[in-house]
Amino acid sequence: MLKLDQTDLRILQSLQADGRRPYTEIAKQYGISEGKVRFRINRMMESGVFEFVIHANPSKIGLHVQAIIGIVTKVGYRDKVAMELSNCKEVRFVGAFAGKYEIMIQAYFSSNERLIEFTDLYLSKVEGIEATDVFLELKDYKDSFSYIDLADEQL
Repeated sequence: MLKLDQTDLRILQSLQADGRRPYTEIAKQYGISEGKVRFRINRMMESGVFEFVIHANPSKIGLHVQAIIGIVTKVGYRDKVAMELSNCKEVRFVGAFAGKYEIMIQAYFSSNERLIEFTDLYLSKVEGIEATDVFLELKDYKDSFSYIDLADEQL
């Protein structure tokens, strides 16, 4: 596992604030060479520390319904169900959990009708699912993919 230092974290913070920021600006801000910035970014990307992605606002692209769905599976079916759900285009996140639900998913839909179709026509037919609970997001207070400040505190 790649060990990150303060310079790596500062570079990540800069990219998180603006992923299009030129390496020359990052280098100047932290008093290091552009080559060192480029090397560190490439090393972190090759090690899987981060990747460049576009984070679209779901409601701006017509996905107005976000659901968190808790799934209870039959004993021994968790992985099979999770793998099947991972292939659904509507599903953004699939995770195994301890507690009432073996699996939690986050999914986006254009309408409540599409969510109903997903639960009634798709989830009801997935082998190994015993029960589901659907939680609709009413208001988004925080939607962040920034973990850098937390990691910085722990170094």
